[in-house]
Amino acid sequence: MAKKIIDVGLAPVEEYYGSEVTLYYPGLYAGSTDLVCTHNGKDTVVDFKQANRPKRAEWIGDYYLQIAAYAMAHDYVHGSNIEQGIIMVCTPDLYYQEFVVNGAELRQAKHRFLKRLDMYYDLLHDEKEKAKVNITEEDFNAG
Repeated sequence: MAKKIIDVGLAPVEEYYGSEVTLYYPGLYAGSTDLVCTHNGKDTVVDFKQANRPKRAEWIGDYYLQIAAYAMAHDYVHGSNIEQGIIMVCTPDLYYQEFVVNGAELRQAKHRFLKRLDMYYDLLHDEKEKAKVNITEEDFNAG
């Protein structure tokens, strides 16, 4: 599968900036993308995926959000301008697929990711509030 991705998916890569790149948006999130490169002349974040069967674009919405998050983090921390994300999928029988997200679709994925991140932090805050326990000075002095 790796050879298939190398032979087909990475053929248009002109420049490699990093592999297994740890990315973070300070104070909000972190992750690791498989590759940051120039692909067909565009600064690109790439994620490799193994799948047991071919995928359809409507099944991989979370992959688009992941790519969007990586692009935003890279742009923020490194002052870059990631223009596209590519999800390279290969099955054990060497069926290769490539899903490209760029332009308006990438901007929309960024907005969807930020909405999901906001929901996550709202839920986290709510759970902390529910678990709030009133501790008094006597609790520390108890025997």
